[in-house]
Amino acid sequence: MIFDTIALVLVLIGAILCLTASIGLLRFTDVPARLHAATKPQVLGMMLIAVGVAIAMQSWATLAFVVPIVLIQMAMAPISAHMVARQAYRNGSIDQNHLVIDELADDLDVLRDSG
Repeated sequence: MIFDTIALVLVLIGAILCLTASIGLLRFTDVPARLHAATKPQVLGMMLIAVGVAIAMQSWATLAFVVPIVLIQMAMAPISAHMVARQAYRNGSIDQNHLVIDELADDLDVLRDSG
């Protein structure tokens, strides 16, 4: 009974986080804010749902299925967000006025000069 309650709470919190991530994708206006909404709460929400399912099922097979999903999601979300942000920067989709430090401009200038 206690495991079912814990699983229920984890799945509910995870679903709420995933919902806030989707609302953030719709409401935020610029690429960095949308990427933040797509990665941070979504990954944590997915992890909480996966842990909740593993606790509810209480089997090693479920745990063996959930662990790689969580690890792959933790690895791929930041990588894909980084690649989308770089491409948005190169396309000019990012508002340059909001950048405090622009290290990528220096790297792109070096690449342009050497190429």
